[in-house]
Amino acid sequence: MQYWDPRIEEMPVEDLRKTQYKLLKSLVYRLYSFSSFYHDRMKEQKVHPDDIKKLSDIRKLPFMFKRDLRDNYPNRIFTASQEELVRYHVSSGTTGKPTVVGYTQRDLDLWTTSLARGLTSVGLRRGDVIQVSYGYGLFTGGLGMHYGAERIGATVLPTSVGNTERQLELMQDLDVTAIACTPSYLLHIGEVAEKMGIDIKKDTRLRTGILGAEPWTENMRARIENWLGIKAYDIYGTSELSGPMFTECSEQNGFHIWSDIAYVEIVDPKTGEPLDTGEKGELTITMLQKEALPMIRYRIGDVSSIEDEVCPCGRTSPRIKRIQGRVDDMLIIRGINVFPSQVEYTLMSIPEIGEHFQIVVERSGALDDMLVRVELTKESFSDKINDLMRIRQNVEHRLRNTLNVAVDVELVEPGSLPRFEGKSKKVIDKRVL
Repeated sequence: MQYWDPRIEEMPVEDLRKTQYKLLKSLVYRLYSFSSFYHDRMKEQKVHPDDIKKLSDIRKLPFMFKRDLRDNYPNRIFTASQEELVRYHVSSGTTGKPTVVGYTQRDLDLWTTSLARGLTSVGLRRGDVIQVSYGYGLFTGGLGMHYGAERIGATVLPTSVGNTERQLELMQDLDVTAIACTPSYLLHIGEVAEKMGIDIKKDTRLRTGILGAEPWTENMRARIENWLGIKAYDIYGTSELSGPMFTECSEQNGFHIWSDIAYVEIVDPKTGEPLDTGEKGELTITMLQKEALPMIRYRIGDVSSIEDEVCPCGRTSPRIKRIQGRVDDMLIIRGINVFPSQVEYTLMSIPEIGEHFQIVVERSGALDDMLVRVELTKESFSDKINDLMRIRQNVEHRLRNTLNVAVDVELVEPGSLPRFEGKSKKVIDKRVL
């Protein structure tokens, strides 16, 4: 087993907690003294830095939400001066007003270190050629992965998104061994490769995928690995934390959240009360060392759970399980909570169904109707009505059993649903609520 920083990655849990407490204490004092935003929030919560006497006292501190960033757009809650900032990133704003994140050089160094540990944990090292097919620019994916890959000594191929045929040519010509992109874009690359007569398993050296920026499931992982002959690893982060920061390790069983960089909690989305290990709830993270835009108890909105036993890989930091949806992306259909990840999980277990689907929600009178459009695989696409009806009924039955709500299913030809080079848009909600 290889480690990037064994001193931290194998540190005994008790020592990690002592380190976290020291960092938290320092962070709280700094923000209470120098941030009007946090000073006011702590005063409202009636908590003083002296009240933080142990790590679990973090529960006394107020939460932070995405709306706090939007309300203070673009940079009113930064705690670094303009002269100290070395970079900005800006969110897409697809779910509301954009958010701006500033970085000091130390912030970038911590981001890069986090990714260097993660990339090492999945077996990448000097000599690997990593094709970065995340977008470069305001989006954090491309540049974050770029610097992490360079830090471990790998060779970076910064292809960004688009021009897929050229990406495949370069993948072959430059002996690419790993690719970082969204799972949707890797599926698209696989389809384009087939059209070009390229068998990724046999005609390239690709063996690792670092996939993220959108939810995906274990069934999707199995399909990608079987189809393309690679090991596919999940990566997690948000632009507010820095960008993509935390990866699975070779065990493929949860993201390692480095304890010297972040403190992670799972809270009840309704009450804000912390939940126990293994319980599913809203992911809440405190960034312990961030300088330009510190985050204390930031409620991300992603749904996950914590696993705090030492990982079989030997790393001692806690892991969070695969993201199972978003609190605010959750669809409520006729009173039933529905996550798009549940739909994907079910569809990917049906052999006749391809990798691409689309959920359309409309309101008919007082009732919500949910339609799932799914692509058939080339092998199952047929002009025989009876075959298609059998498949559609099976898909509807499986979805109803999983979601506990009736769903209409529309089967469509392979390749007919929209493809995305960045984050995919799987849900079209037409309801006026």
